[in-house]
Amino acid sequence: MRTSPLLAFAGGAAVGVLGGMIGLGGAEFRLPLLITLFGFAALQAVIVNKALSLVVVVTALPVRLVAVPWSALTPHWSVVVNLLAGSLIGAWAGATWAIRMRSGTLYRVLAALLVLVAVALIANHTATPRQLSAAPAAVVAIGVVAGFGIGVVAAIMGVAGGELLIPTIVLLFGTDIKTAGSLSLAVSLPTMLVAFARYSRDGSFTVLRHHAHVVAVLAAGSVTGTIAGGLLLGAIPDTVLLPLLAGLLLLSSIKVWRHAIPRHR
Repeated sequence: MRTSPLLAFAGGAAVGVLGGMIGLGGAEFRLPLLITLFGFAALQAVIVNKALSLVVVVTALPVRLVAVPWSALTPHWSVVVNLLAGSLIGAWAGATWAIRMRSGTLYRVLAALLVLVAVALIANHTATPRQLSAAPAAVVAIGVVAGFGIGVVAAIMGVAGGELLIPTIVLLFGTDIKTAGSLSLAVSLPTMLVAFARYSRDGSFTVLRHHAHVVAVLAAGSVTGTIAGGLLLGAIPDTVLLPLLAGLLLLSSIKVWRHAIPRHR
């Protein structure tokens, strides 16, 4: 396992910049880096990624509240409650499944989810989402189901889930992108805490204590990179940036999948 502080800070900053440039925390890019560069096993990487995602989200909340004040979010409290009704259960279930999966299976699941995130990344930034036309009761039901699925994905990957939450909020509840981004953080934080609590009951959780110094440096790099990436938002045209990022996720998916293949001496 590589534990160089310089490498940890640079790696955390790099993925933070990538995520910040498209308005995300970068956890989707950090996960394969933890596996392929730093040498964490699948479940350990997920737990470390979850801890780092928590740090990034908590840091982003005050900044986000400056851009979108609390008074603008309170009218949408029902959106948060609706999604949390599913995502909290999904987070607990997803973390439980990740803990119980065989290592090879988890690597394959993570690889498949990286492909899903790559597809969502392109779709979210190239299509214009429109509110779904459905009865209020149907919207609530769909919100719970969608929240559950997002909670599962976020828990298994150790991410905040913004790439899935934001379009869901726009499609189901018709909010604008800016408001949806802030509401997604309000859903993400409790969802991540539930998954984190579930992971804390597993022996693999000790990875945070055993590698506390590296995790702390990764966190510092991630926060720094996310801030820098936010300042660079729009600096590179989406027509150039998005295919590059999607390609990076697909390449990472292949590398993570290969970890599931037993290595014979």
